[in-house]
Amino acid sequence: MALSRVVGRLLGVRPHLVDPGGGGAPRVPRHAAAVVVVGGGIAGISAAVVLAERGVRVTVLEAAPTLGGRLGAWPEALADGVQQVEHGFHAFFRQYYNWRAILRRIDPGLGFLRPVPGYPILSARWPTEEFGDLPAAPPLNLLTLLARSPSLRLRDLRGMDREAALPLLTYHPARTYATLDDTTAEALLDSLRLPDRARAMLFEVFSHSFFNHEAEMSAAEMVAQFHFYLLGNGEGLAFDAPDEDYATAIWAPLARHVERHGGRVVTGAVATGLRRRADGWRVVTADGTGYDARHVVLAVDPPALAALVEGSPGLAEHAPRLVARMPAFGRPGPPYAVARYWLDGDVRPDRAVFSGVSRQPTLDSVTLYHRLERESRRWAERGGGSVVELHAYACEPGVPAAELAERMRLELATLWPESAGLRVRELRARVAAQAPAFAPGSHTERPGVRTDADGLYLAGDGIATAFPTALMERSAATGIIAANHILRAEGGAAEPVRSVRPRGLLAKRR
Repeated sequence: MALSRVVGRLLGVRPHLVDPGGGGAPRVPRHAAAVVVVGGGIAGISAAVVLAERGVRVTVLEAAPTLGGRLGAWPEALADGVQQVEHGFHAFFRQYYNWRAILRRIDPGLGFLRPVPGYPILSARWPTEEFGDLPAAPPLNLLTLLARSPSLRLRDLRGMDREAALPLLTYHPARTYATLDDTTAEALLDSLRLPDRARAMLFEVFSHSFFNHEAEMSAAEMVAQFHFYLLGNGEGLAFDAPDEDYATAIWAPLARHVERHGGRVVTGAVATGLRRRADGWRVVTADGTGYDARHVVLAVDPPALAALVEGSPGLAEHAPRLVARMPAFGRPGPPYAVARYWLDGDVRPDRAVFSGVSRQPTLDSVTLYHRLERESRRWAERGGGSVVELHAYACEPGVPAAELAERMRLELATLWPESAGLRVRELRARVAAQAPAFAPGSHTERPGVRTDADGLYLAGDGIATAFPTALMERSAATGIIAANHILRAEGGAAEPVRSVRPRGLLAKRR
């Protein structure tokens, strides 16, 4: 075991059991109530997998024609054939313990995940910095970063406000939010007195990855994510990605898994309202179909959840707190844009598969899909081209997708000059605003998995948890937690839930 992992484990940097699971029958009794899960993304399918495996009669309703939510993929007809297109690149970090546990149902060895080498941050103003080869566990990863990064020299450390930096090392699931949630991430970064280069390369790229602007994001949430990704886990910043598109590698196998265990997965079913019944709930879809269940899990993005609550006029009687929270919670973060280019040539062979981008007006990341996924690789090999995806995590609202795509392409040319000479064969661009906002002061009103209505649960990457987690992992964890509440109510054994170290390295001392 590497030295960093040994030191990390001695400091408690290892997977922590949040819920031990067990506590009931391996399968629920035959008379157990039915469950409807609204939403077929990570959160909803994670809940459905656990419920179906325990014998629960579970039905998943997904509004789109395909599963996956923001991890979804769908076929696009190009001039020379059909290609699967996704909502954007996602990094499968190795501390995604719960999401990986769900994925092991379809591939116990996770053989479809391949390491993505390197984690460079590109800048037009400063040399590229590499974050992919740090030691795995803290505190050696942080010490190595500080010693090696050209953005942060010894005299810069002397000029930092060390008292202002302590919250980064003292994350606590209650105290951090109590003291910092009303502060913006921007104000916290200002207080550190970092050199502009260090701030841009080390922190701003990081905060943009959560689809929020620093000026509109809670400082407590930024500290929590800094802990989750860098200081609270023994896996490091290394990550993997599927070697096939998400539909082929993940969603088709997971849907089959749910169905093999007696569940149903229904796509193209737009849930429009909830009705309370004497023995549970009825979920009504746009075509007028009603799905009856004792328990319901709402695993949709914030705008869709707010719309569903608004379309359920009787819900205020049974879940007044949930209804009251929706106007604020339902407002998503800023728009994000994804542009996938099929080009007539390739960029330099030494370019990384995935790169973060600092201080460009629009562009936040670059992914070379033809060096990542088989289908894109085959397309590139047939015509000698490349498949390049550009992503803006938090972009200007009201700008058409095609315009954002062109802005990102021009910004890439300033970073990789050889890309300017490549001709565009195909482009698929889209812009959406579905990611949760983490606005200052929003934590106390953020809904958790349990609602104030009996048998009604929430799941997703915007739902509050009592332990540090984020993005895909928060979706999976909240989906499993929702399933566990139902299983315990119905006499079934729950699923274990794991997390990174629950507190910062110096939290106990303070």
